[in-house]
Amino acid sequence: METEKYGPPKYFQITRDIVARIQSGRLWPGQPVPSENEIIEKFQVSNTTARKALHELEKEGWVTRVKGKGTFVRDNTVVRVINRIFGFTKNMVEAGRKPSTRLIGFHLRDHDHTQTINGRQFTLKGPYCEIERIRYADGIPMMKETRYISLGLCPDIHRKNLEQSLYEVFEREYGIHLTEINQMLSAVLLEKEQLKHFNLDKPVPAFRVEGASFCGKDLIIEMEDAVYRGDMYRFAAKANPQRESPIHRTPKTH
Repeated sequence: METEKYGPPKYFQITRDIVARIQSGRLWPGQPVPSENEIIEKFQVSNTTARKALHELEKEGWVTRVKGKGTFVRDNTVVRVINRIFGFTKNMVEAGRKPSTRLIGFHLRDHDHTQTINGRQFTLKGPYCEIERIRYADGIPMMKETRYISLGLCPDIHRKNLEQSLYEVFEREYGIHLTEINQMLSAVLLEKEQLKHFNLDKPVPAFRVEGASFCGKDLIIEMEDAVYRGDMYRFAAKANPQRESPIHRTPKTH
């Protein structure tokens, strides 16, 4: 019998099984999820239960049903505009996702921290607070970041709640607004030990973002080294090129 005496209903168990496969990367955006018949055969349930499971997945935003073709993993890729001073939390909210953060590492450092970004060397003067965090959207790990925050500009920031938007902490606690961010984007592969942070079981492409954030002329408040899931992110840039001046011709003389 498919009726559960104890525990969640069968259709819910089926949806969690499929969601887990999506979250782990075993089912990619655009790939078909099990059909009604496949669910019936695998889980030994009725067609009503199989149909309800697919309906719930669609209602929760995990899949898209295409009439006559099947049900496919929905493309929930988040677009990040790289030429905006734009934090993860705000990015997720604008994308209709629920952001959350987990702090996984914390150190206080006295020495300077240096990174080379776009061919230029930037140095954050010590002391600083080094933190490692996993950033989530709807419970899915989207990005792992290491942030280096100036303790000279943000004293005692290590005593604040670091599982929230740092940009909001800068503004609310220290009255600091970012004026410039210098970033470099490169392609990498998530593999080996990195996979556990993203609940993945096989390598996936990723974006690495290295950056220095300023709150005044040549005044670095923080630096970052972050890795974003390549199957969950797209980076976009918008340019406004200056209009070319019309060609002035010297009139012919007769």
